[in-house]
Amino acid sequence: MIPYGRQSISRKDIKKVINVLKSDFITQGPVLDKFEASLASKVGVKYAVASNSATSSLLISCLALGLSENDLLWTSPNSFVASANCALHCKAKIDFVDIDPDTGNISLDKLKEKLINAKKNNILPKIIIPVHYSGQPTDQKEIRKLSIRYGFKIIEDASHSLGANYSKEKVGSCKWSDITVFSFHPVKIITTCEGGISTTNSKKLKDKMLMFRTHGITKNQNEMVNKNESKNLWYYEQQLLGFNFRLSDVHAALGLSQLDDLEKFVKKRNEIAKRYNKKLQSTSLELPVIKNHNYSSFHLYVIKTKNKIERKKVFKYLRNKNIGVNVHYIPIHLHPYYKKLGFKKGDYPVCENFCSRIISIPIYPNLSKKEQDFVINSLKKALN
Repeated sequence: MIPYGRQSISRKDIKKVINVLKSDFITQGPVLDKFEASLASKVGVKYAVASNSATSSLLISCLALGLSENDLLWTSPNSFVASANCALHCKAKIDFVDIDPDTGNISLDKLKEKLINAKKNNILPKIIIPVHYSGQPTDQKEIRKLSIRYGFKIIEDASHSLGANYSKEKVGSCKWSDITVFSFHPVKIITTCEGGISTTNSKKLKDKMLMFRTHGITKNQNEMVNKNESKNLWYYEQQLLGFNFRLSDVHAALGLSQLDDLEKFVKKRNEIAKRYNKKLQSTSLELPVIKNHNYSSFHLYVIKTKNKIERKKVFKYLRNKNIGVNVHYIPIHLHPYYKKLGFKKGDYPVCENFCSRIISIPIYPNLSKKEQDFVINSLKKALN
């Protein structure tokens, strides 16, 4: 099987993990702090808070921004369900903004139109989560301008786009957002097995996310409510209702090692994408469109067929050839759970059409030219 994506683990990575397993701390030790600091430096942001998944990172980011019952969060329907579920876990309300048919990212035109109507009806969102689909950054400058005008906060769901650039700015710098979230699942750009991270330039948000990550507990003497007890070395206080979302030092060691190879991984993904573009340009497929001001990390290479009937035929043919293609994604609002909330087919027609024709084909750093050629030739045969 040639999967659509997979981890690239080196001997160096394995050695770093073994070193931590042999050390005094396999969790709540110094390696996690080092990983957070290294990633923050890599993307040009002040702070980074790692957790056990990007899903957890999205949730603590929402909580740090004060999302709560009766608040409203908007995101893209073209994403994994975690991008929307984080709102529901905060007991907030969820809504979606349709997508750009070329990039699969949130549509600026649709967003502007929805904000105008929302202001008229006094139902503006507290938070908007733009999703960087397949590794291509969203248009953050314009979204930031809208946030200033309409008063919402921004969490970039950049789970796909570590190592990408927008207007020559590294994704994760939070130049045009409050928080950015990355994923370290094995098929992502780098991996910690499971894991995620939130980046921010706000110390206040960083401190809140740290507390939500660890049961709502603080050991900082300056933050203690009970000042008489704060000087005792054993003393700590739970001040919020938090979670156990910690990332272990073992996982952090793998991430720290992988981070050294980030640029190499992204460069290789772009080389594979460029080769796909060249070899598939003569077919009837619609190939990825990358905006001029973007440098994609190419977490996914997504092709579009003419229609859903052709997609089904091509998908089945490739799977029968042991090519592990996949579909990213089923529109969130069409899942049974979201239909129970009142969403229905036809609510976001661009996304529905987009998602009915897409296939994610293999792309990862260790994909060989021979394997890629097999994918290309099989794809051409499937189309014929």
